[in-house]
Amino acid sequence: MRRSELGEAGEAAVARWLADRGWVVIARNWRCRSGELDIVALDDDVLVAVEVKVRRVDVAEPAEWAVTTAKRRRLLATLEEFLAAHPEHGQRLCRIDLVAVTVDRAGRVVRWRHFPGSVSEGEDGWR
Repeated sequence: MRRSELGEAGEAAVARWLADRGWVVIARNWRCRSGELDIVALDDDVLVAVEVKVRRVDVAEPAEWAVTTAKRRRLLATLEEFLAAHPEHGQRLCRIDLVAVTVDRAGRVVRWRHFPGSVSEGEDGWR
């Protein structure tokens, strides 16, 4: 499975997982000049941008380590642009979650880790 296919499969699996828990997915792969939001969903009344990171079991670093300080800044800027483009969500509480997915060589999920609210300015809450 190519890297892009792995990422797409991981994002699709996470979107289904969120929907199964009652979240409403309102956007996937939303792009603007600041970057991309993998998934945008409503968790009750909270707007959540979900960053999905997928890694194979044979990769030394955990998937969650792939979100650098620069990536966190881009996610925050991208969420701001999303809110500007979708004023109907402007008054909602917002957060950015990370979902780290580990898959085996066949692409089957072997581990999920959900880090709610893990991306915020000046914090590195998942290492």
